[in-house]
Amino acid sequence: MDTRFLESLLAVIDHGSIAAAAQTQALTPAAVSQRIQVLERELGRTLLERKANASGPSAACRDLLPAMRRLVQQAQNLRRAADPGLARGVFRLGAISTMLTAEIPKLLPELRDSAPGLELQITPGTSVALYEAVRAGELHAALIVTPPFPLPFGLQQHPLRREPLRLLLPEGHPARTAEAAFDDLPLIAYDPESWGGQIAARYLADHGVTPQVLCALDSLEVISDLVASGIGAALVPDWAGLQGAHPLPDGAAYQRHLVLLTPATPERAAAQQAILRSLLSSRPDG
Repeated sequence: MDTRFLESLLAVIDHGSIAAAAQTQALTPAAVSQRIQVLERELGRTLLERKANASGPSAACRDLLPAMRRLVQQAQNLRRAADPGLARGVFRLGAISTMLTAEIPKLLPELRDSAPGLELQITPGTSVALYEAVRAGELHAALIVTPPFPLPFGLQQHPLRREPLRLLLPEGHPARTAEAAFDDLPLIAYDPESWGGQIAARYLADHGVTPQVLCALDSLEVISDLVASGIGAALVPDWAGLQGAHPLPDGAAYQRHLVLLTPATPERAAAQQAILRSLLSSRPDG
């Protein structure tokens, strides 16, 4: 049964005539009459008592009215739930630190315009922790490094950004390869236990570079500050706030992929779609 036809029937009942209902629905009176005739055939009941200039519900229709109104309301709610522009309520979004500074400031004004009824509740964290929070249903979505393993059933990821590996050196240092840099300076390591740090560790292993490790941490902003102080060098992804890093000869083969991780069948589908659209529209090629 087409709920739009039920909407036409309810419009006739609420406005007292087929002509008035047609005007409110931007249809012709003939189209409204045809919809009601289809309903009468489907239900096997006369639904309207027609008079010269007015129409009202039949006795059978009056018995069915509560169920009809519930069905129409449910259909309207479903359409609203699927419309990103009508997304409302709190949406719990996780984000790693570089996405907090690079994407959230652009995302918020985009959402204010495209989904003004949506409120973001933002949770910072590591990719591993945020992944587990989405998987457990504690977050609706998360901006993270793509997991280094196939996603389990029930999760999906939406690609956002690729960041090739770069060599970060103190200002003025002449090295342009990892070998030359770490012959002279200790490594301020992007934590090899983190998903992003595993990429840098793999680069060093593939190239046979075994630097002295000064420290390891999962904060690219702090790593950048430590390198700027002159106490070491680092291999880091080309995140949005990175400055002064040098390309590696094959750094593009060692990329950090950033994604929006979501449930495959989200409970907040419209809100998720509004966020994804806003994220993609803020990309240079969006």
